[in-house]
Amino acid sequence: MARLNKGVKEQHSWLNIYKDMSAHGLELSFKANREYVLAKDQYTATSRDNFLALALSIRDRIVERWIETQQYYHKNNLKRVYYFSMEFLIGRLLGTYLYSLGVDKESKAALETLGYKLEELREQEVDAGLGNGGLGRLAACFLDSMATLEIPAHGYGIRYDYGIFQQKIQNGHQVEIPDEWLRNGCPWEFPRPEYTVKVKFYGRVENQKDDKGVARPRWVDTQDVLAVPYDTPVVGHKNDIVNTLRLWSARSTEEFDFDYFNHGDYEQAVYQKIFSENISKVLYPNDKQSFGKELRLKQEYFFTAASIADIIRRYFSENKDLRKLDERAAIQLNDTHPALAVAELMRILVDEYNIDWDAAFEATKKTIAYTNHTLMPEALECWSIELLQRVLPRHLQIIYEINARFLNNVQRQYMNDQGRIERMSLVAEDGEKRIRMANLCIVGSHSVNGVSRLHSDLLKEKLFKDFYEMDPKKFNNKTNGITPRRWLLKANPRLSDLITESIGDDWVVNLDELKKLEKFKEKKTFRDQWAEVKLANKKDLAEYILKNNGVKVDPYSMFDVQVKRMHEYKRQLLFTFYIISEYLKIKHNPKAFVQPRTFMLGGKAAPGYFMAKLIIKFINNVACVINNDKSVSDKIKLIFLENYRVSLAEKIFPASDLSEQISTAGTEASGTGNMKFMINGALTIGTLDGANVEMAEELSKDDIFIFGLKTPEVDDLKRRGYNPQDFVNQSQTLKEIQKLFTDNFFSQYELGLFDPILQSIFYNDNYLLCADFESYIKMQDNVSKQYQDKDAWIAKSISNVARSGKFSSDRTISEYAKEIWGVPTR
Repeated sequence: MARLNKGVKEQHSWLNIYKDMSAHGLELSFKANREYVLAKDQYTATSRDNFLALALSIRDRIVERWIETQQYYHKNNLKRVYYFSMEFLIGRLLGTYLYSLGVDKESKAALETLGYKLEELREQEVDAGLGNGGLGRLAACFLDSMATLEIPAHGYGIRYDYGIFQQKIQNGHQVEIPDEWLRNGCPWEFPRPEYTVKVKFYGRVENQKDDKGVARPRWVDTQDVLAVPYDTPVVGHKNDIVNTLRLWSARSTEEFDFDYFNHGDYEQAVYQKIFSENISKVLYPNDKQSFGKELRLKQEYFFTAASIADIIRRYFSENKDLRKLDERAAIQLNDTHPALAVAELMRILVDEYNIDWDAAFEATKKTIAYTNHTLMPEALECWSIELLQRVLPRHLQIIYEINARFLNNVQRQYMNDQGRIERMSLVAEDGEKRIRMANLCIVGSHSVNGVSRLHSDLLKEKLFKDFYEMDPKKFNNKTNGITPRRWLLKANPRLSDLITESIGDDWVVNLDELKKLEKFKEKKTFRDQWAEVKLANKKDLAEYILKNNGVKVDPYSMFDVQVKRMHEYKRQLLFTFYIISEYLKIKHNPKAFVQPRTFMLGGKAAPGYFMAKLIIKFINNVACVINNDKSVSDKIKLIFLENYRVSLAEKIFPASDLSEQISTAGTEASGTGNMKFMINGALTIGTLDGANVEMAEELSKDDIFIFGLKTPEVDDLKRRGYNPQDFVNQSQTLKEIQKLFTDNFFSQYELGLFDPILQSIFYNDNYLLCADFESYIKMQDNVSKQYQDKDAWIAKSISNVARSGKFSSDRTISEYAKEIWGVPTR
């Protein structure tokens, strides 16, 4: 009996190791995981082992909450939100989990007792680069907010073996290196092979009679791939709620073909395995070639089909009638990549459950909602009829049927308007016949939203005007937001601590609380503390730059930053032209130069995007000239920040003084980098584009620097016939920059290298760089002048943070929940 009691006591003590949130409990858990899970001790453990021991200790404390959360959802049969996204740029998770559980200080103390530093172990974690930019980072922010707002939610995507490539800069050129983020495993994910789904491709459609003699389409002779789910917990902030991110990995239905193997053809024996598993191999394969296009289509259908099968499995655990699916499920499509969800849900309802077409389509529309993320017609996804017929033949039939019924409604409402019918058709017939996936999303959903007010207005006025006129109630706006837990609390602990000391910590879950900072900006001591925080963050970034770029930068200079995906419409060239103009100013008239700056750019170019990659090379060549010219080195420096990613962004935003948000008006859907700079106290120079418009409304006109043409002016200039040389001839600086190109000043050993940029900007200029240049230069001069009064600049910085409350993803998700999904929030 004594031995039994001892065993019970030991069992309870071991359970406490998994639950105890104190520093002592975490210390015990760390040592137990290191010894019993990793089979290491303090002598043999590497830094990676110690990171894993800590990660597993934190994971232990998440799991119980995770199970209890999912049990609560099931027992109460709650309506759930399913967020479909090709990208989830979640970055590193250890720090996020520490703050969400409220054990950041306890973890630090536990490690110090053991002789380790938390920051050093956190650096052992690899960024989960399962996204390319704003789209994927937005999805990650939204998952964080859904958990914090206690919304029953699941994210669905792909578990790419290789995420967004690692960027190396070699001789100024971008070189793509595979991102083996899973090379050493991921401590946060849980494989769930018991929920594996079989996904079909290719094959043919035949009509088979059911037991009532009714002919029904059947998709047969398919090639099947297994979708194996891996779950990662999404932890709400200090509320014991843990939701799920489920990512699908492709596996072959057969490991290898014994017949080929036995005949000695070993390559052919494993061909099917390799061919099948390519689906989840890499994020965004280069789709310039037909094979890449086919793989991209298969990726989109793969995760969409697996996710819908998973949703229906879960639905049937507590419900019976699929015609009422919308009462328990809300599917949100993050852009057009998951558009096939419309056709797939229809296929399941009609083909597998024999629900009549009208009832099935009503259920589909009520369940699915669509978020659009682009204003550019050329960026709207289309798939060729030939490709769909070959890869997804039944879905093409369903899309044709949806289109026929929809166009009948259009015909009835707009008699004889053939142009409107052609524009609204799901089938584009100019040139190669193809399916317009955005149109499929609109027709097959009950809600269509843009991601900033300007973007949503332009969708209604331009891109989807016909659809809006036919069904205006379907369209709405949901301005994007960012999670303050990641982008202020975690990324900028110095500033977070100062804010919390001043106004309390309610701001972490209610960002509007930051308005209370307004009264503090009048206090000199507070402004001095704010300035000290900014300087300390700048010194940290300067140290990183010295270590990684080999360039010493002055933390007392203005840190002027543009970091984002490389694209012509984002106008990294406009920023670079301004940098060149400052260089020329120093060379020609040093006394006219006002403010020392450290210019920073960072971002990845798509591997197949020639011009974006050439722009990276150009920026690096300009940097080479500037950074090696001793006559300017004490005034300006130019740094290209290699391999821009989430963990690097967390160093950049807190250290920045000026944020460059300078896209051509009417091209950026929203932007979220602008919000991350704002919440960290950087001031913005930008056009009235995307969410900049709403940021400007929140701020006084003196706290943001707006320049350039507005969207109607852009449209008017293009309509009248835009010639960039008209603006070049009026700008002495642009003339000089053009001459530098023609003289190969930045490519003296690579003659003609930048001729495509010369042609693109000075003779075509699709994004009106020349038209906005002088306005931009004038506003930059104003920025330099304003920065001379450091105390006043700090007051502006405080105002930016104080007025950033609107741009919390909590606000965005609350609007989705109330107005689209019909689910309650905390």
